[in-house]
Amino acid sequence: MSSSHSYQARLRQGHWFCGLPAALQEALLAAAQVQQLAAGQVLFRRGDKPCGLYAVVEGGMRIGAVSATGKEALLTLVEPPYWFGEISLFDGQPRTHDAFAEGPATLLLVPQARLLALLEQQPQYWHDFALLMSHKLRLAFIALEEMSLLPAAPRLARRLLLIAENYGEGEPRRVLHLPQEQLALMLAISRQTTNQILKELEAQGILRLTYGEIELLDLPRLRQAAQ
Repeated sequence: MSSSHSYQARLRQGHWFCGLPAALQEALLAAAQVQQLAAGQVLFRRGDKPCGLYAVVEGGMRIGAVSATGKEALLTLVEPPYWFGEISLFDGQPRTHDAFAEGPATLLLVPQARLLALLEQQPQYWHDFALLMSHKLRLAFIALEEMSLLPAAPRLARRLLLIAENYGEGEPRRVLHLPQEQLALMLAISRQTTNQILKELEAQGILRLTYGEIELLDLPRLRQAAQ
């Protein structure tokens, strides 16, 4: 099995990990276990006991929820180098959502007990984990505000930009591995409306649609569409 240290360069491409003190970076890598998931495999479900902090290092993860009637709400689709699971680190409460692999995925797990022991010895590191959580809290508040105030088209353009920047974790990437039905689920708009907005953006030369992917051709004009 690959060592967690072999993913160090990839993790350093992410803003949060890159900004950590070197000693904390090393401690996380030393404690991390590599986990391989098959496509569609469940990592955890809402209500599961917390097991630690995860980093996506290969593939992608879907974070969402399914209602009793089987209706799905997709919150995020995350790719490397993205860390998640920190809410349960703070409150020790069960998982808030379901997480499962979009395709074959590789994760690093830093077990909860190891993290808490580290934070007991080095309490100043709580600040670094608080930054990870507060960044996502800001994004969540922005998404709630947009849901209430913005029409569907600029909301969709903003979400594409957010995904391209891996939710603030990295430099923008041009190709998003994102089927249209998943984008529709994230934004809580119909598949038909999603397709219509994407086709309009494609006609303007802002993006190109292929099967299961969206290629961003003109980021400045996509930012204009998001205003």
